[in-house]
Amino acid sequence: MNENDNKSTFNASDVLLLIIKKWKHLLVVCIVAFVASVIISYTIPERYKSTVVLYPANSTSVSQTLAADGTTQKGLLQFGENEEVEQLMQVLQSNDIRNRIIEKYNLVEHYGLKPDTKYLYTKLYGKYDENVKISRTEYTSVKIEVLDESPDTAAMIANDISYLLDTVYARMQRERAYKALKIVEREYREQDATVKSIKDSLQYLSMLGVIDVRSQTEMYSEQYAIALASGNARNIKEIEAKLDTLAKYGSAHSILKERLTEEVQTLTLRKNKYREAMIELEQDLPNAFIVNKAEKAEKKTYPIRWLIVLSTVLASFLLALIVLAIIEPLKKK
Repeated sequence: MNENDNKSTFNASDVLLLIIKKWKHLLVVCIVAFVASVIISYTIPERYKSTVVLYPANSTSVSQTLAADGTTQKGLLQFGENEEVEQLMQVLQSNDIRNRIIEKYNLVEHYGLKPDTKYLYTKLYGKYDENVKISRTEYTSVKIEVLDESPDTAAMIANDISYLLDTVYARMQRERAYKALKIVEREYREQDATVKSIKDSLQYLSMLGVIDVRSQTEMYSEQYAIALASGNARNIKEIEAKLDTLAKYGSAHSILKERLTEEVQTLTLRKNKYREAMIELEQDLPNAFIVNKAEKAEKKTYPIRWLIVLSTVLASFLLALIVLAIIEPLKKK
């Protein structure tokens, strides 16, 4: 322990003596580093940061939410969970939004690139990813941070990314909703045609005199008995014809009536599905709640010149001290 303490004290004393002995050299290094870092820091373009904070909306189906009793407001106004946050980030980082921002603000020229630059889009996307950061916060929200040399441009890009979110969501949802609507619409139309066909058949039978087989059979049987008792041959013949018609078409009429009841129930279900599909296609609700819109920054975020100068001077001083600490023992040897 004593040897280690003495060695540490000796080493610390050597460093202190080295600083005192070579203070002029170290001072020159620090001055050069100071001047160089100041010059370099002023050549770095200033960047301003704007931020948008938003929460994802609940991804519950709009049609199902509206159809549910007592849960309309809760479903539509509720914030999303972890799954919705991940989906939101994926959409915000999509090529669709990125390409629209690049086109709208002409970022090729804005970032100082030329159309004939080698690997143009690789460099362009790299600069975009460097200046546009989308991250998840600890409060299950999503933060969009945009750095730019212009404070106005930074704020506009950040806001436009949040606005484009609904556009991209709407495009994806409408593509799916449109295809679903076509399927449900076809099934609904087919079912409606089936119901109309059964109704037409029943109408034809009613024109033949078959309306309610059971009640008509009872009534005609009673009338037939009376006609037989009175000996009215004409009435007997007419009633027999009606009973023959009932016997011929009665079973078909009963089957059609039962089938009509079932098909109408199916038609009602498909009509509801069709209505839900129409709601899904036409819905235009926002997919996120914007908590903070981006505003024009008053102070630059980057570079922090004093920090660059301080870190450069300290790093140069330590590097020079290490070099001197290595060279001095070699000179003595």
